[in-house]
Amino acid sequence: MKLACLFSGGKDSNFALFKASKNHEIKCLITMLSKNEDSYMFQTPGVNFAKVQAECLEIPIIEFETKGEKEKELFELKEAIEFVKKKYGIEGIVTGAIKSTYQSSRIQKICSELDLWCFNPLWQIDEEIYLRELLKNEFEIKIIAVASYPFDKRYLGKNINESLKENLLELKNKHQISAIGEGGEFESFVTNSPMFKKKIKIIESESKMDSENSGKLIITKIEVKKK
Repeated sequence: MKLACLFSGGKDSNFALFKASKNHEIKCLITMLSKNEDSYMFQTPGVNFAKVQAECLEIPIIEFETKGEKEKELFELKEAIEFVKKKYGIEGIVTGAIKSTYQSSRIQKICSELDLWCFNPLWQIDEEIYLRELLKNEFEIKIIAVASYPFDKRYLGKNINESLKENLLELKNKHQISAIGEGGEFESFVTNSPMFKKKIKIIESESKMDSENSGKLIITKIEVKKK
């Protein structure tokens, strides 16, 4: 089928894209640029570099602005998907939804109204299996935002590697949190994946903390390199 992928640049949308591309044709990426950093629907950290990731993927990307107001942002998402349907003739939408019924049910409703298939290839995936799959397929992922205990400044800019995977699973068992950030504990940014034709290197960045357990890695300069 011809599909478009809702794309934030984080691990979930990139891995969903990877999974969907095995059996379907990805016509384009859809990125929502929210003016509200606390959007209920859309990731905001790192999303301003989604266009660079699209260049590395060699997949067209269409960016749409949204005010990020709760529920109202759904109308803007619907308009974006409707535009892409007309432009690319897509038959469905790929999402990186894993456990959020708030997000998945609303996207499903939009797709139903537009007569599109809503494909959630990661839905209810086991967290340990997911982390293992990311590493097995050589995804290179950085944590670029933290939002709750026990995460702090030390995690900003860290790569999700084997050591950090074990740490995340340990924190999950100890504190009953999500090891993959499904509770909003952290956000990620993909610098390389099996689908990237080139990879991204972060050249300059700065950690900005709002509190002990909430902050972002502000990326100011990146470089695209050959693989």
